[in-house]
Amino acid sequence: MSALLKQAIAGQFEAAFAMFTRCLEACPDEHWDALIAKYPLWQTAYHTLCFVDLYLSPGEKTWQPRTGPGGFHPLGWTELDEEYPSRRFTKDELLAYAALLAPMIRATIEGESPERLAGESGFSRLTFSRAELHIYALRHVQHHAGQPGARLRTLGVDPGRWVKSSVPSA
Repeated sequence: MSALLKQAIAGQFEAAFAMFTRCLEACPDEHWDALIAKYPLWQTAYHTLCFVDLYLSPGEKTWQPRTGPGGFHPLGWTELDEEYPSRRFTKDELLAYAALLAPMIRATIEGESPERLAGESGFSRLTFSRAELHIYALRHVQHHAGQPGARLRTLGVDPGRWVKSSVPSA
């Protein structure tokens, strides 16, 4: 994959992630538990962040849950395997998690070798290339950015404007 294409994918991934993060920032505390389908907004956000974290790792065999004091995965893999997390996460906690992950997006994508991008995704249930994994993860973030964005609008809250790209000239 060319450097230009890696830059474009990283730019769009970062843009989707910025829109997602803006929704979290815009959410008033009284709406943190507002339902998106059957899940509270915070849980949808937690799910999104967990899978960004996971998919930026080399693969399911090497990903290390962030356990321990202040960790985002108190019960390890169980947090991703179960439908509901082990506890409720606050807005500040999830914004801190987002801030931790944001710089990893570009670093991971631009650091991938052509061979690695052409190889397997690293996840047994995702039977496509590592390059396609990054596009898949980008789509996952944008999907979950749209959910709280739409919900916040129904509550009269502006979730922020569309982010075209993270590339400065865009």
